[in-house]
Amino acid sequence: MRYLLISFCFICIGCASYPKKNNFIKEEASDIEVRNLYFSDKTQDYVYKANIDVYKKHFGGIFIVKKIEDNNHRIVFTTEMGNKIFDFSFINESFTVNYILEDFNKKILINILKKDFKALIEETPTLLNTFLHQNNVVFETEINNDKHYYYNTNNVIHKIVRTGNRKEKVVFTFSEISDTIANLITIEHKNLKFKINLKSIQK
Repeated sequence: MRYLLISFCFICIGCASYPKKNNFIKEEASDIEVRNLYFSDKTQDYVYKANIDVYKKHFGGIFIVKKIEDNNHRIVFTTEMGNKIFDFSFINESFTVNYILEDFNKKILINILKKDFKALIEETPTLLNTFLHQNNVVFETEINNDKHYYYNTNNVIHKIVRTGNRKEKVVFTFSEISDTIANLITIEHKNLKFKINLKSIQK
């Protein structure tokens, strides 16, 4: 009977939601709106030196994000010589591959990039719940049916976590933040050998 109870406890812990597993404290509902302003300025060209590691392949180059209109972003990754590696458009809820290099032209990889970059540029994700965790206010949101948790300290978003099966699936880290510019951005997949490092190129 004792072993049965222990097993049941482990099952319950394994089934706990991401907030419960991390001891989040739920806040009462409010009229808070989550705002991700890192790629929100239409007058700004966001240019980063990028390194992308996909399994055993490494790609380096220039990563550019341009907000063209509301809910309209263009994301381009080129070599340092200017040759395109991929070129994507996000308009409202639609996604278009304008160009992609053969090495990246795989359905599963395109879908991963689509999800990652959608989270990166989404300005007002749907807010589900608000929690407190250590020194953070954590917003539980939903983007394209995936749960995302925005870690906010002093009104600055420094981390976004996409979860799957109640575990961390992808972690977006923002650092060296100046106003609405994150000079360093890391996107790391926990269940894949896939990582993106971005370093802002100051003009």
